Amino acid sequence: MAEQPNIRDVAEFAGVSTATVSRTLARPGKVKEETRLKVLAAIEAMGFVPNDRARVLRTQTSKTVILLVRDISNPFYLDIYKGVEEAAFAAGYKVLMGDARDDDIRIGHYVDAVRECHADGLILMIGRLPERLRVDPARLPPIVVALEEIEDLDLPMIRVDNVAAARGAVRHLIDQGHRRIAHLTGPLNEYLGKARLEGYCQALQDAGIAFDSDLILPGDFSLVVGRDQVERTLDRGVSFTGIFAASDQMAIGAATALRRRGLRVPENVSVIGFDDTLMASMFDPPLTTVYQPRREIGRAAMSLMIDRLTQSGSLPNQCFPTELVVRGSTAPRVIE
Repeated sequence: MAEQPNIRDVAEFAGVSTATVSRTLARPGKVKEETRLKVLAAIEAMGFVPNDRARVLRTQTSKTVILLVRDISNPFYLDIYKGVEEAAFAAGYKVLMGDARDDDIRIGHYVDAVRECHADGLILMIGRLPERLRVDPARLPPIVVALEEIEDLDLPMIRVDNVAAARGAVRHLIDQGHRRIAHLTGPLNEYLGKARLEGYCQALQDAGIAFDSDLILPGDFSLVVGRDQVERTLDRGVSFTGIFAASDQMAIGAATALRRRGLRVPENVSVIGFDDTLMASMFDPPLTTVYQPRREIGRAAMSLMIDRLTQSGSLPNQCFPTELVVRGSTAPRVIE
């Protein structure tokens, strides 16, 4: 059996130095296009397979980034991942997805994986870090935060204006004549939950509607909690004609609870979600919701990560626009 070609064989075949081959593999953007194509053609012609382990030992880089999400079963993250992977692939990186599950041990595990050079950086889609990791922020590995915010830590960020988006969603219900509007919140100890609650309160204040704590239903973005909280609220005899949920999953859970109690959406209760996931458009009736350009956000998060890893310092934080997509789950309030 013939020996596998090595990096020196590729360099000789391409007529370049071994350093140029290494640079093409590690940082293709730093190599002239003509040279890069020549090296890649030699790699393909010879069937050369780079030794990733050796490269990690040599350069202390793995060309791998971890996308850490709240709940890997939530379809919201699929388009984010696609965008991250597209930008990563174009730059020669791989992407792994981690599942935080609101578990400090799991979050710490992924942070330590980067510290130990199993990955180069973390794109965080969680709203907090364990306290032990916050004690010395200077020791944190390269991190980019996407669509979340780790309060009291200044980290590179890709975001949307959650306050304005929530305010616009609730204003839509108010414009439809609704005054008793329940809010299924995100976690209220984290930025997303607080920001969307703030937008809800601002919309009420704009319309001169008094805040009612009975209409604040604490949630966690999950379908099950959305369903259960609405059922408990109905059991308490609290009346409402509209629901603004901080996620599509909670909105769908809420609609499920309403149906169980013989209430129709939107004839009896209008429902708005947040995220515009695939489920939102497929639900019956299709869900009015806040659209976020998730794929573009994923690409931007990975580009910001590469910028940080290469210490280019050329890309700023970005705030992407949102849009309220009006579908069949909202309608004017019926005055009885």
